[in-house]
Amino acid sequence: MFGYGESWGGPGAAHGLSRRLGHVQETGDDAERAALVALLRTRPGGENWRSLTEDVATRSSALAVWNERCPAELFPTPQGPSEQLSAAARDIAAWRAEGLGFMTFLDCDFPAQLREIHEVPPVLFHRGRLVPDDVGMSVVGSRKASQRGLDIARTIAQGLVERDITVISGLAHGIDTAAHTQALEDGGRTVAIIGTGLRRSYPADNAPLQQRIAAQGLVLSQFWPDAAPTRHSFPMRNAVMSGYGRATIIVEAGEYSGARIQARQAVAHGRTVILTDRVVESNAWARDLVHRPGVHVARGTADVMSKAEEIAAADRDIDELIALTAAQ
Repeated sequence: MFGYGESWGGPGAAHGLSRRLGHVQETGDDAERAALVALLRTRPGGENWRSLTEDVATRSSALAVWNERCPAELFPTPQGPSEQLSAAARDIAAWRAEGLGFMTFLDCDFPAQLREIHEVPPVLFHRGRLVPDDVGMSVVGSRKASQRGLDIARTIAQGLVERDITVISGLAHGIDTAAHTQALEDGGRTVAIIGTGLRRSYPADNAPLQQRIAAQGLVLSQFWPDAAPTRHSFPMRNAVMSGYGRATIIVEAGEYSGARIQARQAVAHGRTVILTDRVVESNAWARDLVHRPGVHVARGTADVMSKAEEIAAADRDIDELIALTAAQ
């Protein structure tokens, strides 16, 4: 969707954007939403989505950036700026009519924790229930998981549900499916962050699970509704998954697993990473991460749950302090 394969221009650019997003003015304006969609589609002057997002964050207005880059014509044309803006507005209305939730990073209901990361998605599509300040943790790992790995994923998901922690995963085969399914079976909340548009299911045989999560939890996508999977979309999805949750728990993974990418992203985001001892024993990348701040090795599910409780308690304490301060 947004310039697959593009670099963020180095750590300085990344953290600069995060700082600006922390002070962005939230809006609830359909004109702003349409302007951002139009900017991302047309990329005036060949500008990439990263640069456009930075500009919009700096101005706290997509419409101001659009009017500057694409001033209205004196005599509108079928492909001109006025029509492009109108087309974006029509699409937003059509998405809503279809039952697709749509929001931009300027909206007040946009997950605040995603504004903290440098890969913040400019827009999100969703089906299901948004929860402000959702306290969740990612449970991820191999698509071709062992039976023991699947059992561990289920036990961890069950433990998170018992502690009122949302189970986040990516709807892939293996560990993801086990975590989502167990959370649903236990009556807990689960969030699927997917690497395609919401009108698609990948893998296809997880379509019923995707529908069930949308009905009982939340499905999120940063891609246009019809977007197919690409080799870039899943690392982008992993970044959003890391940013949405308070921690990433790697249950079982290989040397070149997507979980490896998410673990590294989580460290960069300042999120906690919990690695099972089996992951550390079998992967050089995991051993390289062990001594990084916020990375923990769990010797069993009890260790995972202990750390999860600690993270969730600290997070809720901060939320309560913010609420008390706001009330004064």
